[in-house]
Amino acid sequence: MASSRSRRVEYDRFIPFRSAMDMDYARFALTMPSRPQRDGSRESPSSVAYQKLLDECILKNRSRILAFKSAPEAPASMLPQFDEPIRPPKKQQRRIPREPERVLDAHGMLDEDGLNLLDWGSNNMLAIGLDDTVCLWDDANKSTKVLLQAVEDSGPITSISWSPDSTVLAVALGNSVLALVDPATGKDVNVTEEDENLTPVLSLAWRSNSILTVGRSDGTVVDYDFRKDDTSICFYNGHRRGVCSLKWSALSGRYLASGGHDKLVHIWDACMPVSQHHPRRHKWLHRISSHTSIVKALDWCPTRSNLLASGGGRNDHCIKFWNTVNGACLNSIDAGSEVCALLWDKNKSELLTSHGSPKNQLTLWNYPSMTRAAELSGHSSRVHFLAGSPLGGVVASAAADETLRFWNIFETPKTTKPELPFAQFSVIR
Repeated sequence: MASSRSRRVEYDRFIPFRSAMDMDYARFALTMPSRPQRDGSRESPSSVAYQKLLDECILKNRSRILAFKSAPEAPASMLPQFDEPIRPPKKQQRRIPREPERVLDAHGMLDEDGLNLLDWGSNNMLAIGLDDTVCLWDDANKSTKVLLQAVEDSGPITSISWSPDSTVLAVALGNSVLALVDPATGKDVNVTEEDENLTPVLSLAWRSNSILTVGRSDGTVVDYDFRKDDTSICFYNGHRRGVCSLKWSALSGRYLASGGHDKLVHIWDACMPVSQHHPRRHKWLHRISSHTSIVKALDWCPTRSNLLASGGGRNDHCIKFWNTVNGACLNSIDAGSEVCALLWDKNKSELLTSHGSPKNQLTLWNYPSMTRAAELSGHSSRVHFLAGSPLGGVVASAAADETLRFWNIFETPKTTKPELPFAQFSVIR
């Protein structure tokens, strides 16, 4: 009587199932030279464990070359899990030292609004004005020297600025005289004559190696070209009181920003057409009047040509960001105290500000979120000036407490080796 169970089908031959075979393993097994049988008792435990792990991971404990049926599906526990999100590795946060790496005495530092007495040149020389003296700090060999001492009754130093190539240092004196000094010899390359009709210079900004923009205490802004007989080549009329900050856009070289004691910020376009009746007079492109105190802190973003940051003084406390194309305010942040100076990092979207009472601190901001990345304390009085090293990383700050401090606050740019010719080719045919 036939059984109710299904009978097993018997075949007279075995035909391998090619799609279930590992052809690479089959070739390896057929061509591998035979190895003598090892005595497990003589092998070290680590060697036995290594061989077992090798068989599991590489050979997967296979002993047959031919396969006569499909391999069973892998259990669910061995399948890759895709429900958990793939998280990128956390980027190591940069450590910012809270203490200055160097502190120098700066006796004679004036505690006055509107002066500009600190500048770091491309030659890695830091210039500082102390009363009637200009001193240089050579950051390469960590040495100082006196570059210039004003003659009697010429007044204190009011502003200094390196030319872009650092071949000359512009020095303004309290008696309205402007001198271009050779840093190697300390001698005047060019000097303007004292004029009773001219007011003292408060701010300086180089448009190029030959054209210097000057802001005076009566609100006048003038371009000087010392190669010409008539050195005054262009006038910018707009401020009603002293111009204490001037900055040319480094990316375009076309736009000039000015801030003054009249609480105004002006943006000028050097390429804007001028009037035929006054061919040497420029009219402002945008006039910004939203600050409620003196505007001395100005700086252009080094990566965006149309972004300007400004900071207000004692009764303002605000940091504002401007689109210089249309003059719109992009953001405004209350910093909590007067903003004395602004400095963008050239290699990263970070902004450094210096402040006055009550903390007299330096604050590092992430842009555009404007979250505080660090706050550095050490000065005991208003931090009037900031200057960044041309090599990156280090920033110098000078305050009314007559100290000059060096902070390793910005991220140092990574130096990349120049690529050799044909480095991407392994063989030249």
